[in-house]
Amino acid sequence: MVNDLVADALTRIRNASMRKLEVTQLLHSKLVESVVKIIQEKGYIDSYNVVEEGNKKFIKVVLKYDDNGNRVINEIKKISKPGRRVYKGNSEIKKFKNGYGTIIVSTSKGVVSNEVAYKEGVGGEIICSIW
Repeated sequence: MVNDLVADALTRIRNASMRKLEVTQLLHSKLVESVVKIIQEKGYIDSYNVVEEGNKKFIKVVLKYDDNGNRVINEIKKISKPGRRVYKGNSEIKKFKNGYGTIIVSTSKGVVSNEVAYKEGVGGEIICSIW
């Protein structure tokens, strides 16, 4: 049984991207779905959809590659872990990789990217970083 569904989802995306697969399948939770939604909005994946098979839900993610076949995701990393939670204020999450990367933050206003959290003036738990 998987305890940390977000870490499992990020690992599956990372592994599928390194193997240059077209599609990967993630275990569903609301948090995983909101993280994948932000990753799609930022342009790191093509699309995703929620699939129900019996009484289980999965998220099918279509990965994105550039014109030369290189992967768009250079690094995707879980920051806050079950054994060590990481919290930051809005001023500490202003930019990541000089604006080329994205930090996904769980705030009191939902799961958002670092730009949205900075504009809203809220901090929260740092879920992951991607660039």
